[in-house]
Amino acid sequence: QVQLVDSGGGLVQAGDSLRLSCVASGRTFSNYIMGWFRQAAGKQREFAAAVSWSGDVTAYADSVKGRFTISRDNDKNTLYLQMENLKPEDTAAYYCAAGTVYMARSPDEYESWGQGTQVTVSS
Repeated sequence: QVQLVDSGGGLVQAGDSLRLSCVASGRTFSNYIMGWFRQAAGKQREFAAAVSWSGDVTAYADSVKGRFTISRDNDKNTLYLQMENLKPEDTAAYYCAAGTVYMARSPDEYESWGQGTQVTVSS
């Protein structure tokens, strides 16, 4: 399995931007579909975005479409999530994930997870 370390979370105000990063090690990063999930307190983990092996195909949850951008740099073994116009409802722990199912949206389809990074958006 690939090991993942995500970072970049913090406390921001509504309307602010934030970029999350996820560094992979241990296996060939470009062999994995990569995703970002988030989990708010007391709620189930939900899909936010996914990116294909080369980065040319992306998918987003309706709740983040147009505000979040997922990307990857295979030379740096790094996944990113650029978040714009953040809203209080975006407050959650964000997790990067690696899997082999094409553009999967279910957390069950991902085999490796980062430890999570907290994003808190104040109104």
